[in-house]
This record gives sequence, structure tokens and C-alpha cells, in this order.
Amino acid sequence: MAAPSMGGVSLPRGNGQTVRLPRGASLTDLAERINAEPAALVTALFHLGEMITATQSVNDDTLQLLGAEIGWVIQVVSPEDEDRELLDTFDLTFGDEESDDEDDWGIRPPVVTVMGHVDHGKTKLLDALRHANVAGKEAGGITQHIGAYQIVTELEGNERPVTFIDTPGHESFTAMRARGAKVTDIVVLVVAADDGVMPQTVEALNHAQAAEVPIVVAVNKIDKEGANPAKIRQQLTEYGLVAEEYGGDTMFVDVSATTRQGLDDLLTSILLTADASLDLRANVGQDPQGVVIEGKLDKGRGPVATVLVQRGTLRQGDSIVAGDAYGRVRSLLDEHGNKLKEALPARPVQVVGLTSVPRAGDTFLVVEEDRIARQIADRRQARIRNAQNASMRKRISLEDLDAALKETRQLNLIIKGDNSGTVEALEEALMKIEVSDDLTLRVIHRGVGGITKSDIDLALADDVIVLGFNVRAEGQATELAAREGVDVRYYTVIYQAIEEIESALKGMLKPEYEEVQLGTAEVREVFRVPKIGNVAGSLVRSGTIVRNSKARLIRDGAVVADNLTVESLRRFKDDATEVREGYECGVGLGSFNDIKPEDVIQTFELREKPRA
Repeated sequence: MAAPSMGGVSLPRGNGQTVRLPRGASLTDLAERINAEPAALVTALFHLGEMITATQSVNDDTLQLLGAEIGWVIQVVSPEDEDRELLDTFDLTFGDEESDDEDDWGIRPPVVTVMGHVDHGKTKLLDALRHANVAGKEAGGITQHIGAYQIVTELEGNERPVTFIDTPGHESFTAMRARGAKVTDIVVLVVAADDGVMPQTVEALNHAQAAEVPIVVAVNKIDKEGANPAKIRQQLTEYGLVAEEYGGDTMFVDVSATTRQGLDDLLTSILLTADASLDLRANVGQDPQGVVIEGKLDKGRGPVATVLVQRGTLRQGDSIVAGDAYGRVRSLLDEHGNKLKEALPARPVQVVGLTSVPRAGDTFLVVEEDRIARQIADRRQARIRNAQNASMRKRISLEDLDAALKETRQLNLIIKGDNSGTVEALEEALMKIEVSDDLTLRVIHRGVGGITKSDIDLALADDVIVLGFNVRAEGQATELAAREGVDVRYYTVIYQAIEEIESALKGMLKPEYEEVQLGTAEVREVFRVPKIGNVAGSLVRSGTIVRNSKARLIRDGAVVADNLTVESLRRFKDDATEVREGYECGVGLGSFNDIKPEDVIQTFELREKPRA
């Protein structure tokens, strides 16, 4: 049955039927599902006040608006559901499945995420635990990446491995920190004993509680003057963390990353919490699956992904697909660069052999053939691209058409970084900058690795600023950028990039002006001057009357004329540039002659208002 005609176009009515579409689908995709002409859907949306082409990615709200109009229920499939459906087509699943073979199940190490406020010593604490020096290498003293490491400790005479994930401390990395909570078993909340509970402490605590994981509190810096561990315990009771000594169930451990005090107690507390609260078992016999912790482009090895195996055993030679990247595992490396033959559940490991750099938080799985891995990666890539296109498209209604056709001001960026998590976090932070409705920020390309000649070529084509985060321009790219005047900016600390881009956006805004009053003059008498017109013989009552300034004429308290100009100004027979309060003068307002005695001439100027 055909729907009622919309502007001469009839569409098949859905009568409440449901049609499922991936995020960022086009009108052509919808037309194929409901057996309609794409042009008819374009016309239907036009009549609803939306201008979209047939092949353009459409956002969720617009799809559902169109569906309601033509009688179809449009169900936009979430990326997770779409991924599940994609895997179903290859008879693959993601997630733990029960196995009847008890031999396949084994005890796995706990995965611990370290969280807390910036400068409270998270990285130094991990540094002390694994005898490394990561903190000294971080720009600005802030962790800019996610790292994963495994530490072996001893409990009751048995060697017990513990996997640690170090999440960045800057608030702009909220999304990456949230991902850390999703893959973790236990959260270690680091709070400085001399500083107390801070905004990012609460933020990290919220992530951990949302993930419903046990929390161990490490009260750090107890060796410093002014340290007050009891105060920390008291403050955290307000957020539902009650120490065991206060009758609660949260373990608090006093530590010092500098003096190494309390580190063994911290590891013991983590293992005791894991044994008491969690059943940490994993199936080592199933196909390997897990999560990408970070990805980077290594000059010698190519794309390298740090992954956390969640089930199964990952081995060299496996065909792997991680997000929209795929390949064959060429080698497995631990956090020290040593080669491994296999990686068991809860083991963080670096994978070499992927075709591109996956994003932090992507899931990975092992499939039977390289062909299947490539097909899954290609479909994921198309899905991600469509979703990005839909989210970047600004809705334009018919009422806004006139404004849309005028010149739109947009700051285009290319973001390149040393690993995928950093690039994604920087992009997310930049996209949250709000300056003005008529000014947009658009990331036209993002990637991992150095700034290449192709990046500069793209910047030339679209008038783009290139941001390099912990990476530099390479070879010909440097020469081309210098020759063509492409703006390439390098950063090592994320908040510097955010501040500079925000300043650049404010600089692109139309200037805002405020009116500043200069002076007022009372008209005493009106003189008629040939070839000039009426001149107001006036007494300056306040301020200064300045020649060529803006003016308005006020009569009986009402504005008679606005947007006038003081075109001539005289003191007796001499021209004057300005006349101050208390002096008489002759004021000519150009071709405006409707001037009467007792009128008030108010002069002002428009000054550009600095933006906050």
C-alpha cells in the first residue's frame, strides 16, 4: 500500500514495521531495505525541512523522523550490536562462553587499573613496582598513554602474577580512563596523603563504581611533610569507601613510591581482594579474544598494538583482527621487549604484524583465515567511516538555508600522534570546545605516526592546521610545509594543544563590538549654512564631542535619529578635532537637518570587545 503523496512522491508505507540500519546509513541504504526509490526519500525529507543527498550519511534523529513520517520504525543498530551481527555472519562470537571441559579453565591473574588525580603519583607508584622509569619520560609529568605491565609477587610462598594498567591522569583522557575500568578486575585508587580527595579522584572513583569492581585505596606520599592518611580515610567515607579499620570493606594501604614503603602490602591487598571477591578464571582453550590497550606506529616494526588477552591463548602465527586492523601475528613481545611464544588470559602483550594501528578500546579476536580477518576489518572500517560522517554533518533546515549558503567558517585539523589512544583523546577534547554556533571545528584526518607528505598535501587542499602530538614531520613533509606555508604545530602536553586551538577558534569569530559613550551636547540654536545644511550651535554638557564619531539625536528623551556622523565640528570660525565639556561649538550632522533647539546630540564609538 502506497503512502499518501508527498509533493507528488509516493512511498511504501511500513505500517509500523521495523527496519534495522547501521549508524551513519544513507537514504540509499534505507531505500534498499524498504524497496523504495532513494530520490523519493530525498524529496520526503525535503518536505520535512531537511536537505540531504541520497548517498550522504544521515544521523539517528533524522532517520527516525523520516521513518515516523512514512510509517516505518527505524531502529539504529549500536556499534556493539552491529559488531555482534557482523561476527554472527562468520559464525564467530565475542565474550566468555561456558565450556564443559574443565581442563580448558584455569586461574588467571587479576587485572588492576591504577587511577587517581593528576600529580598524586600513579606513574611513580607503578614505576616503583616494576623497577622502571616511566614517570621521568612523561611530558609535563602527566601520563599521556595507557601502558600495561605484568608484575610477579609472592603470596603465602606462591608466585602470583598481577597485571597493571596505567591510565592517563589528565582530565581530557576521561574516555580512555573509562575504558581502563571496563577491562579491569580491581581498581587501585591513588590519593596523595598531603593533598586529599580532588576532582579527578572523584571522577576516577565514579568510573570504578560504574564498572562495579572492587577498589583498593593507595594513600601515597605518606613520607611527605603534612601527610595525613587519616584525613583521606575520612574524606572517602563520603563517597562510600569505608576503610576496614572503620568497619567497612575497603582496604586502605599507606605507601610511598619514593621510599618504597608499603609496596608489598599493596600487592598483598590486591591479591587478597581478588581471592575474596572475585572468581578469576578464564578459558584458555577457546579462540583468543581481548581488548586493545594502545596502538602505535613503530619505525622498525610497523603498527604495534598492546593488547590484553581476556580468553584463549594468543600465539605467534594467529590470524587476528583488531577493530578495523587485521593481520597475522608476526611476533609477541612482553613489556620489556622480550619475545613470547604465547600469551595466556590477563597477559598484556605487544602484537606485531597488523596492517594498521587499531584504536585504544577496540576488541580483537583470532579467526581461522586471513581472508575472514580482512573482510571483518573492511566492514568495520566502513561502519566507522559512516558513523563519523553522520556525526560530522551539521543539520540544515529550510529556514537555515539562506544562512547555510553564506560563507561558513570552519577550522580544519589533521591530528597525528604517537599512539591511537592519545589521538582519540585529543580529538575528543578538541571537539568539546564550544565557542560559537556559527563556527565549527572539523577533524578531516587523524592517524598514528609521523606527519607525512600526504598529510601536508591534504592540508594544502583543504586549508588545514596540522597537529603533531609527540611526532614530527618527516623528510619531504617538512620542506613542503615550509615552502607552502602550512601551519604545523607540535605538542607534547595535551592541554597546551587545547588552549592554542581554542584561541585560534576565538580568533576566527566575527568581532564583537560594544558602544562607548564619548560625550553629549545640548543644541542651543540652529544655523542654516549654504551648501552644508543645518548646523547645531551647541554646549558640550559631558565628555568630549569628537569629529567623525558616531552620533544619535535625542528629543524629549526619545531617539529621533540614530547612526549619524559628526561630519563637521567648529569652534567659532575654526575647524576643531574635538571639543571638551563646558565649551560651545557648531556641530554638523551631514545631510541630516531635522535639528531643533533643546535637542541632545549624543556621540559614541564602537570598540571591539575582547573575548573571554
